[in-house]
Amino acid sequence: MPVGGGAVAIFSVWDYVVFAAMVLGAAVIGLFQAIRGRKGSSSTEFLLGGRQMTAVPVAMSLTASFMSGITVIGTPSEAYIYGTPFWLFAFSYTIMSTISAEIFVPLFYRLGITSTYEYLEMRFNKLIRVIGTSMYIVQTALYTGMVIYAPALALNQITGLDLWGVLVATGVVCIVYCTLGGLKAVIWTDVFQMVIMLSGFMAVITQGAVLQGGFGRIWDDNYKGGRLDTFSFDPDPLRRHSFWTIVVGGSVMWTSMYAINQSQVQRYISCRTMTHAKMSLYVNMVGLWVTVSLAMFTGLTMYSIYKDCDPLTNKDVGASDQLLPYLVMDILAEYPGVPGLFVAAAYSGTLSTVSSSINALVAVTVEDFVKPMWPSLMEKQVSWINMGLSVFFGGLCIAMAAIASLMGGILQAALSIFGIISGPLLGLFLMGMFFRCANSTGGLVGLITGLIITLWVGIGAQVYPPLPTKTKPLPLSVAGCDADEINITTALPAWSSSVLPTSDPSVRPVLANSWYSLSYLYFCPLGMLATMTIGLIISTISGGNKQEMIRQELFIQKGDFICFRCSKDTENPDSNLIEKVESDNTYGLDNPHFSDMELDIKEKDQDKITKL
Repeated sequence: MPVGGGAVAIFSVWDYVVFAAMVLGAAVIGLFQAIRGRKGSSSTEFLLGGRQMTAVPVAMSLTASFMSGITVIGTPSEAYIYGTPFWLFAFSYTIMSTISAEIFVPLFYRLGITSTYEYLEMRFNKLIRVIGTSMYIVQTALYTGMVIYAPALALNQITGLDLWGVLVATGVVCIVYCTLGGLKAVIWTDVFQMVIMLSGFMAVITQGAVLQGGFGRIWDDNYKGGRLDTFSFDPDPLRRHSFWTIVVGGSVMWTSMYAINQSQVQRYISCRTMTHAKMSLYVNMVGLWVTVSLAMFTGLTMYSIYKDCDPLTNKDVGASDQLLPYLVMDILAEYPGVPGLFVAAAYSGTLSTVSSSINALVAVTVEDFVKPMWPSLMEKQVSWINMGLSVFFGGLCIAMAAIASLMGGILQAALSIFGIISGPLLGLFLMGMFFRCANSTGGLVGLITGLIITLWVGIGAQVYPPLPTKTKPLPLSVAGCDADEINITTALPAWSSSVLPTSDPSVRPVLANSWYSLSYLYFCPLGMLATMTIGLIISTISGGNKQEMIRQELFIQKGDFICFRCSKDTENPDSNLIEKVESDNTYGLDNPHFSDMELDIKEKDQDKITKL
């Protein structure tokens, strides 16, 4: 077994069997949900699962969507090259979950919306809603293309799996169960896929620990290699990863992904009550902790094994994103079917994210474009449109994989896309939710300005990547490689490593080492602040909000914050019961699209109050 250099084994028959079984299993679960819910053919059933989902499956679906193939492959490589600062995202997940659950969930539940961007028309105007939806569609299509392409390319180079054959197969499976089963099929398939993904991580960690003689040896190797230097309080905004960039910038970025991104919001507003919606976010938070911990420890295991013979420097692989597939085929090939399990884990992440994106793209297109243009459509017609759009967006995401091939290291590039587009959108939402003076003119100018600024810095960073003095990759060694095993391989086509800049430092423009070197985690806060600042200034200059009647439910209310709710509950021990009955017009505790069964429950609660 060539641990530390040389060629590795290829897929065995059993690996193909395991991989195929996973893909078929996902399809079967999706189809089962489609058949089971065929009587519920309404648009609400298709897009929101009838708003009857519960916290745990939704939480697992939220986590599985986060755990794309990019996460499965990219995060261990991050730990291998840069060490454990990425672990600090656990703080960001905590902050994000709290903000999303306590501020955004009450607002969206109170409004009973299907598309997140419906709020923008309610608060501003239809033009801003259309622009916001269009930005989301572009962002999601490009990101999904990257999710499909990046893992497939890395695995193709290592396992020999046909690149475009697997890409098309992945897209077809997602299209089938998204088209037939809607959100319920997506969520329950995500639950299955999350189990597969975590199993893949555990297989690598367990075998690595066996080879290295225990977890203590792995930890010690990483300590000596400088990988455990997690906390850096350097305030330099150009520093790629520090405590401040991750906790401050990362929290804002993840908030934009969970609080206003349709793919995530659509899941928790499908819950039957607000309690389930909030709980799904907090359970998801724990899932994110577990996920990032397993991914990081997988990377540390990889470093312990290759600390003296780095496959990247030794040219055994052409890019950092191939490191984990290389490790899997290196240490697990002697166990037939186990490499197939890992590949299944990577593709589970891909299937989960792609299916989520397709369902969310259908939702915003139907709610923001189709229904406003043809308000008289029958429910059956809308159902056929939903299915047709699922096929269309599935094909579009596969096509976008070609554009994704032009990006750099997958993990950073993926998060950069979210920061560039979601930052201005988050600023627009916050401006509308907290500032009554904000008007449509300010919102439009602020959004466009914020987007221009983030595109400027984001594209500049892609063309002129920061120098190693700011990214700070840790040293890697080939001292333990056998001289006869030193390979010369051709780098991946149109795919560059994220370790070093791809441009010549001598010809870099002045802004390359300052503005374009801004940490990618600050793209989102930059866009958010630019949008809010410019938007509020323009709103003030243009006379503020002149509407005589502003719907109070469009703003964050004091009762939405947990501290006020706890105080209220303390004063009135029966307030929870009373609020549940009166929630539609006050605090929005319950989904306004309840089924008759839930309305019966409300009546029973009212009887209890009467008896009291």
